[in-house]
Amino acid sequence: MRVTQDIHVSRLVPLIAPCDLKAELPMTEPANETVAAAREAIIRILRGEDRRLIVVVGPCSIHDERAGMEYARRLQGLARELSDRLLIVMRLYFEKPRTTLGWKGLINDPFLDGTFDMETGLRKVRRLLIDVAEMGLPAATEMLDPITPQYTADLISWASIGARTTESQTHRQMASGLSMPIGYKNATNGDLMAAINAMQAARSPHTFLGIDGAGRTCVVHTTGNPFGHIILRGGHDGPNYDSACVADAVMIDCSHANSRKNYLFQARVFHDVLRQRAEGNPAIIGMMVESNLEAGNQPLTGDLASLRYGVSITDACLGWDDTADLLRAAHEALGVSKVA
Repeated sequence: MRVTQDIHVSRLVPLIAPCDLKAELPMTEPANETVAAAREAIIRILRGEDRRLIVVVGPCSIHDERAGMEYARRLQGLARELSDRLLIVMRLYFEKPRTTLGWKGLINDPFLDGTFDMETGLRKVRRLLIDVAEMGLPAATEMLDPITPQYTADLISWASIGARTTESQTHRQMASGLSMPIGYKNATNGDLMAAINAMQAARSPHTFLGIDGAGRTCVVHTTGNPFGHIILRGGHDGPNYDSACVADAVMIDCSHANSRKNYLFQARVFHDVLRQRAEGNPAIIGMMVESNLEAGNQPLTGDLASLRYGVSITDACLGWDDTADLLRAAHEALGVSKVA
């Protein structure tokens, strides 16, 4: 008989089961308290019971654990200092959706060299998430691969469904079973209905194929995730963070199309959105900022030794000093906010 399957598959590599990785790198009591408390606080903010502003801030993607931990230590100090008015959550993005080709993130290719040692990637990511949570700093990430949450989701306080996957039934189903609040980005063309439809779909129960903690293929039955909101990130026609676009319970992404893909414009967006919130718009529940130890970005080449420490290899980011200035400005502005 002719071969009719796996014609374009070169090999299959077995992967450690989620339960085994969790046994190797278990949740700790301090980390558990950080995750649970942050999820509860975000839910209270979504319900209007907590008037703080959520700020999801950090590198576009994590490619260097040492730099990621240094950023986390700096951010944790600010998060504690400004906690009466801001709920600061660190971006710990380990999966990168690509329009065509490119590095797909720390899980997919942890050594940045095309070896795709995903088991090592999952270990690095889980270790980093535990270390950051033990510091008392909650983590945010984008949920991209539907298998990954079994390995990492217990350590995530807030997650997003990205602009390229908001319309995906697979991701809407996955979101319906996730345990943390979820933000849904408008599509890359600016279409807001895709995000609204995703949020509504994920609030309902779903049944779909997935894996369990032992890595076995199974039928997943979910109850629906009621803790969703919209993320405005702009589109092909330009930004969508102006007051006319801001409706009920939205987060504004200061990067991507809202900053016209110029990382320096993130500050302009941040201050405009902050003004809207301070002038009394309670619909704005948070903002997202792409930030790193150093400003800008750099190409990923074959010469890994030439990579500059603390500089993004994906989207360009604000540097630390500018980021700290933005966060302190937000704290000051919210001290005179008209939002009750």
